[in-house]
Amino acid sequence: MKKIILIALSVTTLSSLQAQKKGAQVFDTTKRTVVITSAYKPVLKPAAKINFSAASPAADSSKPALLYNVPAQNLFFTYQPASLKPLALSIDTAISWENSNYIKLGVGNYRTPFAQAGFSFGDGKNSVVNIHAKQISQKGNLPFQQYSHSNADIMGIFSTQNNTEWRGKLGFDNSTQYFYGSPDAGKYTKDSLRQRFNTLSAMVGFRNKEVNSYGITYDPTMSLNLFGDNRKGRETNFVVNAPITKTFTENFAFNVGVTADLTNYKTYNSEKSIKNNLFNISPSLIVKKQNFSLNAGITPSWDNKAFSLLPNFTALVKVKDEQFVLQAGWIGYYQKNTYQTLTAFNPWISQPSALLNTRTKESYFGFKGSAGSHFSYNAKLSVLNYKNAALFLNDTADGKTFRTLNEPSMKAIKIHGEIGYTFQERFSLLGGASINRYTGLEVNDKAWGLLPVEINGALRWRVLKDLQFKSDVFFWDGPRYLTKEGESKRLKGAYDVNAGVEFTIMPKLNLWLQFNNILNNKYERWSQYQVLGFNVLGGIVYSFSQTSK
Repeated sequence: MKKIILIALSVTTLSSLQAQKKGAQVFDTTKRTVVITSAYKPVLKPAAKINFSAASPAADSSKPALLYNVPAQNLFFTYQPASLKPLALSIDTAISWENSNYIKLGVGNYRTPFAQAGFSFGDGKNSVVNIHAKQISQKGNLPFQQYSHSNADIMGIFSTQNNTEWRGKLGFDNSTQYFYGSPDAGKYTKDSLRQRFNTLSAMVGFRNKEVNSYGITYDPTMSLNLFGDNRKGRETNFVVNAPITKTFTENFAFNVGVTADLTNYKTYNSEKSIKNNLFNISPSLIVKKQNFSLNAGITPSWDNKAFSLLPNFTALVKVKDEQFVLQAGWIGYYQKNTYQTLTAFNPWISQPSALLNTRTKESYFGFKGSAGSHFSYNAKLSVLNYKNAALFLNDTADGKTFRTLNEPSMKAIKIHGEIGYTFQERFSLLGGASINRYTGLEVNDKAWGLLPVEINGALRWRVLKDLQFKSDVFFWDGPRYLTKEGESKRLKGAYDVNAGVEFTIMPKLNLWLQFNNILNNKYERWSQYQVLGFNVLGGIVYSFSQTSK
């Protein structure tokens, strides 16, 4: 039994030793197995590359692009200049700003003293101040055929750092003439025939020099005129004008203007003053394409509380580049008739007893353009309808004054043309003509005082560096007037030729000569008021400059 037990223990011990030996072979940590899947190849990390198919960035609409319509060199439209919207000038600090000043003096026949002066101050960048003054008087051969005219003004422009430009103007004007047209003028005293007008004017305005971040430009102004005569006639005129333009894209904009024109007028024999007020609003859409531009709008107006809706449509079509342009339009506007504006047109009127504004609706079609780089032309055919047109009928009772009449309704056909030839700033020859056909008058027999035909021309020629020549030509067919017997007649046609020359005689000193009415045609623009004959003026011009950095 002992042997059997000893043999069993020996077998068990041997089996345990064999198992431990086998386990040591499987879990031996001194030996590792590595499985190689590929050979090692060092490479760089892929770098970021430019994507050539990326979309272009969106356009910056906060600063719209400005379009410039540059005409051919040497091409100037003198009679109907295109509207300009100048940008702020960046002054080159390397150059100096010159303030030009001049004094012009002269004398002539018909007892004519002449004086004119102009002065300029400021640095040309932040401020500019200009002062002008002029005086002339003449005395003809007819009794009381004399006049004098004096005026002076000061104008300033000031720029600020916040894109704002301020401007202002103060002025004074005085004119004195006599009612010498009456055949019996010798029977009157000089004081009773004297007609004197005085004007005090003031204006202030401001504008943004560049389009702001909202695409808006603005240019409001306020003006005040105090006008009076030597017969206790007084007039006050106050005008506020506020145009604003909103630019959306380079081809599309919206414009609106608000105008308030207030007039208070009182005559010597009136206890109550006459009020003449005009208000209007002019919204319009502006579309500009490469070969086409359109202005479409309306103008609601209140003429002394009477409402009227006026059209405001104009279009330009370029047929061949910019050398030939078709133009058409249907527009309406008011001519503000004040005592001041009426006397500026006819200084021989008596004090008006009423003030009515002229409303005009015009439909026109025409063309303009250029041929080559020097020749330009413009032609237009218009059909006009007037309401309360101002006419001037001579007073047959005294023979020396004109009565202001208002025609309730009048029509007209107008043909207007212009031609011009320019060569740089050395030579320019310009001419224009207007033919008016007045019809459809309801109250008056004729369009009293209005010219049916007007033709004019101007020549400017810089012959040499220090020699300049100029000439002007005028012609018109006479207007209608009444004789003492009440018969309607037409004044004779008038023609007038003027010429002048200026040349240097020494540094800063020029000599000038001016010849007026060379053909000695003593015509009448207004019935019984004969103009002066041939007259000559001459003198000197002294020019000097103030240079500042």
